[in-house]
Amino acid sequence: MSDERWPDLAGRLVEDPAGRHHVLPVRVYFEDTDFSGLVYHGSYVRWCERGRSDFLRLLGGDHHRLIDGSGSGEPAAFVVRRMSFDFRKPASIDEVLEVITKVKEVGAASLTLAQTVTREGSPLVEAEVTVVLVSVSGKPLRISATLREAFGRSLTA
Repeated sequence: MSDERWPDLAGRLVEDPAGRHHVLPVRVYFEDTDFSGLVYHGSYVRWCERGRSDFLRLLGGDHHRLIDGSGSGEPAAFVVRRMSFDFRKPASIDEVLEVITKVKEVGAASLTLAQTVTREGSPLVEAEVTVVLVSVSGKPLRISATLREAFGRSLTA
């Protein structure tokens, strides 16, 4: 399906005094909750992954182009190196949440992102994720100059 039909499907890039970041809206469905009716912790991991993927897509470096090699010349993918979550408040079915993704650090082959899942501006979950760009053989690769520049413009102070 074409992105033109659903321009906000990947969320949006936002510029404000704190810098550029990505916002992805998510609705809590029954499948996202556990027996208590609250969001299961694994759902936050999925939503953060979607936020990271769509942030990358909107910066011009979608996973498809990386994997088929058209993005850098050598087939590659970002893989998670480290991930930490701080669960502060629960969320419930039918709530609309936002996954906010900010660039914290750009390395030669790695990227560290700060992510916050919020409800009406109130933080529910905070995550920090480091991903590394690797070739299909598993060798770390330098992030392209184009992506480094895009991520660099999104660095938070």
